[in-house]
Amino acid sequence: MKADTHPVYNEVIFFDSSCDFKFLTRSTAETKGKEKMKWTDGKEYPVIRIEVSSESHPFYTGKHKVMDTAGRIDKFKQRFTRSTEKPEAEKAAK
Repeated sequence: MKADTHPVYNEVIFFDSSCDFKFLTRSTAETKGKEKMKWTDGKEYPVIRIEVSSESHPFYTGKHKVMDTAGRIDKFKQRFTRSTEKPEAEKAAK
């Protein structure tokens, strides 16, 4: 087997700075800098800062906006029926 073909797989702390949420997992992602953080087990682990996690993403927090698709469909149907009714109304008038 060739040496150095697999990436280094280390334990890291992912830190969501927008809501101060942290979780410990293993990753092959390289940590930028030498920032370390102490975990609950007393050990220090490298930190990877992220902007969005399951704690801060609107879909998972329930704060996402739901599009009113029924309203959009109704608007389309109104426009479509207006454009198809005009020729019929003109035929009936003649």
